[in-house]
Order: sequence, then structure tokens, then C-alpha cells
Amino acid sequence: MIHEVDEALQALLTDDVLAGTGVEVVFEAPTREWAARRNAPTVNLFLYDIRESVAHRQQGRTPEYGPDGTAVAFHGPPRWFALSYLATAWTKRPQDEHRLLSVLLAGMLGHTVLPAGRLTGSLAALGLAVPCTIALPPEDGRAPADVWNALGGELKPSLDLVVTAPLATGRRVAAPPVTDALLVRAVDASGGPADAPRPSEVRRPRYEGDRTEPGDTAAGTAVPVGVRRVRGEAARRPPPGPVPR
Repeated sequence: MIHEVDEALQALLTDDVLAGTGVEVVFEAPTREWAARRNAPTVNLFLYDIRESVAHRQQGRTPEYGPDGTAVAFHGPPRWFALSYLATAWTKRPQDEHRLLSVLLAGMLGHTVLPAGRLTGSLAALGLAVPCTIALPPEDGRAPADVWNALGGELKPSLDLVVTAPLATGRRVAAPPVTDALLVRAVDASGGPADAPRPSEVRRPRYEGDRTEPGDTAAGTAVPVGVRRVRGEAARRPPPGPVPR
């Protein structure tokens, strides 16, 4: 999911927000060594934080139905994660960097969600809107200076770009529908001569469309275990007559 968000952001900035500028979009850590190697106008989106968005957490599950209308699988609700990017502009002059940041800010303000046409892979398969924000104050009080200190670089103007993306939790196959039931045999355990026959009775659940009579409880009329009982529309149809000769 993370790499799919990277691809969507790169396509959005390259083909829309920064179209025609020739500015390269990269996702590398803006360290001193990287800055020394840079030799072209660049927008850097450094992913510095990943955490679950608890506000988006949901409960329950969604069934998946087969062609016959029975549930064949269940899907849990997706989990949402906030991906925080440190967006910076790199040119030879600070004024050009500020102008590039201004274009980036204005362009991303017009996109409260990532365009559906830019989504690929699991993000496209889920079919959910992927919201994004830019230049909002971090909710946990983090400061850009903390990120720059961790990178070992000098403080630089930056924008905080946050994309909240869903992650599928998987698919669980449903158990097949029950078509048979256990047969229960009741035996008279009362006292009597050892050689006297003891009456027995076989009971089974009654299904709609059973063709045995209500009083017919002989062992020979019970449906054997493992044999599918005819139910539903097929059970309501009359039994076939004799085959004509």
C-alpha cells in the first residue's frame, strides 16, 4: 500500500501539479550527502512517519456472495494509516525554492483526495477515497526541526503532506452450507426378557418438501447419512413418474 501511495503522488505531481516545469520528484532522505549530489531542480517527498489512524477504525465484516446467492467469503473492514511526507524544494536559489513550494502548496490544496485514476493495485481494488492534507499542524506536536535534526541536515522550508490510505485486512473463506443432519436413534432401554426384541425408532429433522409421511418413522424410510436431501424449489416439484417404455 505504501509504494502505491508513492506512485500516486509521483504521478499527480509530475503530470498535474508540476506539469511542464521539468522538476524531478524523488522520495529520498534529504541528508547532507544527498543534498551535495543533487544537481537539478527537485521536489523531495521524504516519508518520515507511518501510524494508524484510529479515527477511521471500523468494526464488522462484509460478506462476498457467489453466483447462487450464498456467502462464499467475508472481508473485514480496512485499516487506515496516515503516511506523513516532508515535502521540500531543492534549487540553486532560495527564491526559486519558495516559488516551487508555492506551486506545490496551491496544487495540492485543490486535491483533498488522491485522484481515483492515479490509484493502482490494492488501493484501486478497494475503491475507497484516499484523503490527503498539506501544511496542517501535526496533531501530536511534532516539529519539522525534529526531523531535520534526526537527518543531520540544516533546517529548510518544508510542507507536511499527509495521505491517509486504507489497507485491506484479508479475505476469509466461508464454511459451506449445511445440507445434512445427524440421525438420532432411540432404543427402548426398559427391562424385559433378554431375547425379547426391543422397539427402536429413527428420528430426523423435517425439511420443507420431505416426501415421507409424518407417521412414517421406520428405519428404512430415513434418509441415509451423507445423502443430500432435496429442498427448496426442487422439493416442491412432484416426483418423476415411471419411465415410459
